[in-house]
Amino acid sequence: MKAVILAGGMQSTINDSYEGIPKPMAEIGEKPILWHIMKYLDAYGISDFIICGGYKVNMLKDYFHDYYLYASDITVDLKNNTVECHRKQTEDWSVTVVDTGLNASVAKRILQVEDHIGADDFLVVTGDTVSDLDVRKLIAFHKDHGRTMTLAVARPTGRSEMLPIDENGYFMDENAAALPQNQAWTDMGTRVFTKGIFAYLKQDYEMETSLYRKLAEDNGLISYFHDGFWLAMETRRDKVNLERLWETQTAPWRIF
Repeated sequence: MKAVILAGGMQSTINDSYEGIPKPMAEIGEKPILWHIMKYLDAYGISDFIICGGYKVNMLKDYFHDYYLYASDITVDLKNNTVECHRKQTEDWSVTVVDTGLNASVAKRILQVEDHIGADDFLVVTGDTVSDLDVRKLIAFHKDHGRTMTLAVARPTGRSEMLPIDENGYFMDENAAALPQNQAWTDMGTRVFTKGIFAYLKQDYEMETSLYRKLAEDNGLISYFHDGFWLAMETRRDKVNLERLWETQTAPWRIF
């Protein structure tokens, strides 16, 4: 299964040192959060990635183009213009970086990479979120239920928009804000799609609003409940928390 990673939003504003870079390039433990996400997915056997870039997409292209050099020690012979790599390290990944535009919506970004996906179901994740989601179980759940979209949901972190879903993972008509806190779930930025999703995306449905509702009406959407850890690196406090977990080797996503 291929993984589409959404990395096309505006620049990181976590703190001054990260001004002017794409959010997924903000670092945890001297590695971009994008790298953490890809290493985590790789641990579940997913190694074919399509990255939807936008803001300073060339930084993403340069990172992967020069990944072999970044991951290894090198000796540069300036006189002869040669580079020798030591302690060679790389990944068994295929990475496609696509410029999907600066202001494109999530739906439009996914639509632009249709030709890169192929005929199989595919995973879509946001490029600034880590978790301990069991990806293998999520994919199995998706295949068992046969919906166009399986949406991974988690407990709100305090800033998250609540979703009106029942105990079976189906969308309800009630207002999400009316749900008791202990019944609240939110979109954690991980979804599995069948190729049938593109028929909806071509009709200009927006991902988090009209698309979810239309899929629910067509019995094409179900939620997968994740009770474990997840966090989007949206603020400086989030970054500090993630750095602390990584440095103390207690990061729940550190399975690689």
